[in-house]
Amino acid sequence: MDFGVVLQTNPPAWRTVELARQAETHGFDYVWTFDSHLLWQEPFVVYSAILAATRKVIVGPMVTNPATRDWTVTASLFATLNEMFGNRTVCGIGRGDSAVRTLNGRPSNLATLRESIHVIRELANDRAVEVNGRTVRFPWAKGSALDVWVAAYGPLALKLTGEVGDGFILQLADPDIAAWTIKVVRDAAEAAGRDPDAIQFCVAAPAYVGDGDSPAARAHMREQCRWFGGMVGNHVADIVARYGTDSTVPKALTDYIKAREGYDYNEHGRAGNSHTSFVPDEIVERFCLLGSPREHVEKLEALRDLGVTQFAAYLQHDNKEETMRLYGERVIPALADTVVATA
Repeated sequence: MDFGVVLQTNPPAWRTVELARQAETHGFDYVWTFDSHLLWQEPFVVYSAILAATRKVIVGPMVTNPATRDWTVTASLFATLNEMFGNRTVCGIGRGDSAVRTLNGRPSNLATLRESIHVIRELANDRAVEVNGRTVRFPWAKGSALDVWVAAYGPLALKLTGEVGDGFILQLADPDIAAWTIKVVRDAAEAAGRDPDAIQFCVAAPAYVGDGDSPAARAHMREQCRWFGGMVGNHVADIVARYGTDSTVPKALTDYIKAREGYDYNEHGRAGNSHTSFVPDEIVERFCLLGSPREHVEKLEALRDLGVTQFAAYLQHDNKEETMRLYGERVIPALADTVVATA
């Protein structure tokens, strides 16, 4: 299993770069960031500094979207970084949330998402593609390679992921929901004539390492990560509006948003925000990884057994450095040891 961190590009930018450098030192393989240009600093500028300060980590957005960036510009950004630093980028993409809603826009439809994936992937992999009736290609992008991973929750988006995605991003760590989504993606890939085993499966969720036996410490961890249930709730609300509450989508994903009254993007992804009190403790525990290193290892082993190939830890809480350190010293080696022992 690979490991990643998910950062926000809050100023000062050097702080984001330093967290990325620490992540590599502690054994993480990927550094992802939010991509919402009104709420945080421009991530592609920061990626250049991260890649310059590190040796091996792969960087990319979790996630970009087809609406706020021209697709050819997005492809050019990735291809340029690949030329500068080697092929160390990955494109996470979805329909759009905070980047478009802060501009009073709407998430892209699935047809647009599908077309954007095709254009970005072809151009960033040094291939020609048709755009607006014209065949275009980057003449300078020799050898550039880019995988496109799709973030999805709903049945049709999951189906699209299986049909066209190099990877699948599930932004929550509930094993039951992960099992359902992975199966939908795999089935869609097989129906499309693709190899399901060739798709990467990334679970991304807040990870907070602390004293899981102390009720007070446990409560603090939950409060620091409750924001995540609110963020996921934005996407779930769209699913419920489209499919209703009696669809094939697991009840664990849809039922908890019944008390949701709204969302303030000025507090998007922030610990302690004021509008996620509707998220119950049970959902925080199910969606996130909290507690001792042993608890993290146990949940990650369960996810890996379902086919998850990467865990990306959101670090939007007050324990970033310590969580990364304990992952590097206790969690990542334990998962590696398990693989060796199984082999």
